[in-house]
Amino acid sequence: MVLGKMREIAEAFLGSTVESAVVTVPAYFSDSQRQATKNAAISAGLKVLRVINEPTAAAIAYGLDKKAGWYSKRNVMMFDFGGGTLDVSLVTISCGVFDVKATAGDTHLGGEDLDNRMVNYCVEQFKRKNNLDVTGNFKALRRLKNSCEKAKRRLSFTSSTDIEIDCLHEGSDFYTTITRAKFDELNRDFFIKCMEPVNKCLEDAKLDVSSIHDVVLVGGSSRIPKVQELLKNVFKGKELCKGINPDEAVAYGAAVQAAVLNGKGNEKLQDLTLLDVTPLSLGVETGRERDMTVVIPRNTKMPVKRNYTVTTRHDNQAVVRFAVYEGESTTTVNNYFLGDFRLKDIPPAPRGVPKFNIVFDIDSNGILNVSAEDMLTGQKKGITLTNDTTCEGIERIM
Repeated sequence: MVLGKMREIAEAFLGSTVESAVVTVPAYFSDSQRQATKNAAISAGLKVLRVINEPTAAAIAYGLDKKAGWYSKRNVMMFDFGGGTLDVSLVTISCGVFDVKATAGDTHLGGEDLDNRMVNYCVEQFKRKNNLDVTGNFKALRRLKNSCEKAKRRLSFTSSTDIEIDCLHEGSDFYTTITRAKFDELNRDFFIKCMEPVNKCLEDAKLDVSSIHDVVLVGGSSRIPKVQELLKNVFKGKELCKGINPDEAVAYGAAVQAAVLNGKGNEKLQDLTLLDVTPLSLGVETGRERDMTVVIPRNTKMPVKRNYTVTTRHDNQAVVRFAVYEGESTTTVNNYFLGDFRLKDIPPAPRGVPKFNIVFDIDSNGILNVSAEDMLTGQKKGITLTNDTTCEGIERIM
């Protein structure tokens, strides 16, 4: 519905039909979340040219805006803090090549969490002043959330603000003043949590803070002064780049990528190359202990194709199951199950004799195809991983 509405808005503005699109997703989306987003775009009547990561799209906007990548090599940290997700990517920009070195993030941390903290605080204030519980009144909570979101935005450029709502619940009005210090205190744990992906990204890319040329802010929540203060502390006082519009950078970068894929745009755009990475390790379950054997490690350049050979566990085994997982744990129990398939009618043989070649193939959209072939009989099966299962969030997996 959202993508369908966006298509209508674009068509009304352009005065022509829109058939194709580059769709962006949080860098830390799992395979099933990416596939679900792609399916949603197809349902909205769009031909998906490419699915790209949001901080990578923002890096394109930044690179073109600053002309940085066209002259000298720069290591750029993209800090993308939006309404629902946090993405951090480390990108090296050089001669029109956008090379993503590492990515990290939190798919369940964003501006909405900060709003909800303020709502809970206001609910307590209202209860204390009026001895009334507003939690069962969903209309009142919606009004309160709208007011809290506006207050949060105001606190990015003022030290205190008022929240005032007439007849919030059972005829009682609500009024309170929230200072920036109170807002920071309410969300202290969230702000600290924001820095974890930053450090993880630097660690994965094997880069020190001193080798980062620019730290670029993307997403509405990146405007929050406390977030900026903590980021500056991590990068030892480095000034943060606020030159690009944090609300529009991702869409701008996606539009540029669409122009490249369509063969439109000027000569400089045609030299633009994206080298993105996988957000999580991908592998198969092996051994009796439900071990996770990684075939494609996280932060591997996409598109990518990797092979791995497995064998049977039992004598005269007639069926072999291939279970595909995503995550960083050494056991599949703690990783995210993506899907499975089976090879049947395997000729009788002692365990360890039959050999099966597994191929993991990730396309330029970050969507995974897995196949396995019996090297003796040539029998082949595979799976294109779709969103048949619900995603429980990457944080638990990590």
